[in-house]
Amino acid sequence: MTILYKKFLPQVFEAAYQVNEEQSGMRLDQFLLIYMKSFSREQIKKKIKDGDAKIEGRPHPHRPNAKVYEKEVVVFTIKNTEHEDEYWRGEKLELQTEADIIYEDENLYVISKPPYMSTHPTGKHLFNCATVFLEHKSGKPTHSIHRLDRETSGVMLVGKNSKTSSYYGQCFEEELIKKCYFFIAISNEYYKGESEFFAKERLDVGGEGLRRVYINYHPEDSTEGKRAHTEFEIVHTEGNYVLGLAYPQTGRQHQIRVHALAHGLPLLGDKLYLGSYKMFQRFKDLYATKEDHDLMQISRHALHAFALSIPWSDERKVFTSHIPHDLKTWIDQNLKITSEDLEKKLIERVTSGKLLPH
Repeated sequence: MTILYKKFLPQVFEAAYQVNEEQSGMRLDQFLLIYMKSFSREQIKKKIKDGDAKIEGRPHPHRPNAKVYEKEVVVFTIKNTEHEDEYWRGEKLELQTEADIIYEDENLYVISKPPYMSTHPTGKHLFNCATVFLEHKSGKPTHSIHRLDRETSGVMLVGKNSKTSSYYGQCFEEELIKKCYFFIAISNEYYKGESEFFAKERLDVGGEGLRRVYINYHPEDSTEGKRAHTEFEIVHTEGNYVLGLAYPQTGRQHQIRVHALAHGLPLLGDKLYLGSYKMFQRFKDLYATKEDHDLMQISRHALHAFALSIPWSDERKVFTSHIPHDLKTWIDQNLKITSEDLEKKLIERVTSGKLLPH
């Protein structure tokens, strides 16, 4: 596989692939499927017919069955159209496509990532990405250090060079960076009402293929899954709603969401864990029912990376991010506490010392 270049811009993605000896004589649509695994063959065929694939040196548009030969170069273009659209109750959401820059120096960005922005390009998510936004803004390359799920908003580090990225990446691996997430949950009969508790259930993937998106949990003394540890601190309760802070001590996939579920606190808007794998698929395929929407209440899981504490010279530095607009709106419309008063409480808790290394 020879990739000559990739260009990521907010409105267009372009990549050039050179045909290798073993690919010589292959159909154009089959050749592109090697690189564009998130597209179906029918989607690739349509893009070829629309002129989005060009074999350099030949008249185009081409046919999907056109043959490619060794050393030829194929340039493939994807325009930003409906690829990253999100819907709620049948209407397209207005997504925030710019991240707030909390801090910047010659080596590092600290940003507040909005919901539905990817960390970096992957699969069909090529445009609304933190690295693409920052590279387009600065005209310089960036280096992702860690990632947040698309639906999760909040504080994220992005390096301006490989040295910074490598250093802070190692800090994450050694658990030297302390993380704090704000969440909104709906309690069930398994929640014991604790104001603080530890979750140490072991986590592993729920199945093969597409079901790998679902994470299972097992008792701490189980031989299944991998070690995981999250500390929870409840800040406000009102009826069945529980708002709090989660301090993950390890970095497993969906860790906070699954640990919250294990202790009777599935997150508001969580299609997988407040809902189910089948419900998640219904939302993904745009045929979720009114009952599905009513149960979720909001379009994404209510999880926000509120603060990060990172090594900084011989000290530590804490960066925080405001509660995002969608969660503020839900709080102000559904709870007696205001989002402004709640944020003051969160700041008080975060500055009390829990973000220092143990």
